[in-house]
Amino acid sequence: MSNKIEEIDCLIIGSGPAGYTAAIYAARADMKPVLYQGLQPGGQLTTTNEVENFPGYPDGITGPEMMIELQKQAERFDTVIRPGFIEKVDFTGPIHKCWADDGTEIHTKTVIISTGASAKYLGLPSEQKYLELGGGVSACAVCDGFFYKGQETVIVGAGDSACEEAHYLSKLCTKVTMLVRRDEFRASKIMADRVKRTPNIEILYNTETEEVLGDGQGVTGVRVKNNVTNEVSEIPCTGFFVAIGHKPNTDIFKDYINLDEVGYIKYEKPGTSLTNIPGVFVSGDAADKTYRQAVTAAGTGCIAALDAERYLSALEH
Repeated sequence: MSNKIEEIDCLIIGSGPAGYTAAIYAARADMKPVLYQGLQPGGQLTTTNEVENFPGYPDGITGPEMMIELQKQAERFDTVIRPGFIEKVDFTGPIHKCWADDGTEIHTKTVIISTGASAKYLGLPSEQKYLELGGGVSACAVCDGFFYKGQETVIVGAGDSACEEAHYLSKLCTKVTMLVRRDEFRASKIMADRVKRTPNIEILYNTETEEVLGDGQGVTGVRVKNNVTNEVSEIPCTGFFVAIGHKPNTDIFKDYINLDEVGYIKYEKPGTSLTNIPGVFVSGDAADKTYRQAVTAAGTGCIAALDAERYLSALEH
C-alpha cells in the first residue's frame, strides 16, 4: 500500500469515449491529466462487437479496438493512464482529494468524472454467454439494431426506454416481440400507445425470459414463461435486446455531488459539464440518460476538458 500524496492539476476518473476524449483535450492544453481506467477499462464499448456509427471508421471497428486506439491517442499527448480505480473522494475543500485502490492519495485542482453507467441485464448464464460472444445479446437497439435488419428480434422491458427501443427496432426488423413482466407497461401512456399501434410489434404480458437459446455462435431464440399460466414457449429470433435500465456508476460521489433519483449526476448549468462542486466536471453516461452513444460521450468529454481548462486558468489569475 502506498501512502504518498500526489498533487496534480487534473484527474480523470473513467476510460470510455468520454474519459479518453477528455484526456486528449486536457493533455493538449498542458493540464498533464492522470486517468484511472476504472473497473471496466474502455467502458461499455468493450462489450460491443461492432461499432459502425462512430464517425471516421467507414468499415466499422470493434469496441475494444476503438478503445485501444483512443487510449493510444491520449497517451501520445502524455496523459498518464493507470489501471485501477478511485474508491473514495472528498470534495469538501478547494483541493479535491481522491484515493485510488492501491492507496495512492491524489490532491487535484480539477476532477472530470467519466465513470459511465452499466446496463442492467437479467443475469441468465445463457444471456451472458451470448453477450460475451457478441452473438445476439445487446442493451442498445440504436447501437446494434442495424445488424438485425430484416430479422426477428425480442426485447425485454416495460418502461419508456424499452418502448423507444422496440419502436426503433420495428423500423428495421420484420418482427419485434416485446416481453413485459407484468400485465401493464411502466411507460408513459403516449409511449405505450405508440408501441401498441405498431403492427410488427407483438406484446406478451406477464412473460419472463427463462433462457436465451443459441447454436453456440449466435442467438436462435428465447424460451419464455407466462408467470400467470406457467405456460412455457419458445420464440425464434436472432437478436435479444435487454432494456430494463442502466445504473450510473456514481455511488462514490453521492455525498458531495447532486444526483437524480436513479443516480445520474445533475448538471449545475445545462449546456456545460459543471456539477454543484466547483472544479468537478462530468462527461458521458454518468450524466447522460437520454442518448448514451459513444459519439455523444466523446463530445461531452471534450466539453468537460474545456470547462476544466477555463476553471484552472481562472484560478491562476
